[in-house]
Amino acid sequence: AVGQLSEFWRALGANVDQMDDRHHDLVLAVTSHLPHLIAYNIVGTAADMEEVTQAEVMKYSAGGFRDFTRIAASDPTMWRDVFVANKDAVLEILGRFTEDLQALSRAIRWGEADKLHDLFTRTREIRRGIIAAGQESAEPNFGRDRGKH
Repeated sequence: AVGQLSEFWRALGANVDQMDDRHHDLVLAVTSHLPHLIAYNIVGTAADMEEVTQAEVMKYSAGGFRDFTRIAASDPTMWRDVFVANKDAVLEILGRFTEDLQALSRAIRWGEADKLHDLFTRTREIRRGIIAAGQESAEPNFGRDRGKH
């Protein structure tokens, strides 16, 4: 059945990878689930800050905020179900993210400019690699640029 389904998707031009359930859940937790959780949370935080700043948060929200939070417009019912069904992987990745965020917070607090610069340089290169790999489009790649990956 897996082979037939894989061939079906390949015939439509998709690239098909197979992985076990746990690995899949961890990969999707870091690449999809956590970004959605963060986007939902930052929009909620900004909305809460609206009262404190007298509507200036939304007034001064620039393209970065808009781009970063675009996925917070996703279907709430679906994402509720995703988080409930994948809670183990999401919590594992969320724990790792929280630890990394605390380390970043310490670097800011202690003025560790080199540490911040090194992180930002490394992650900028990773982002450039994502773009180079053809992952920039918001639309799924269903074989339109087969052979580029």
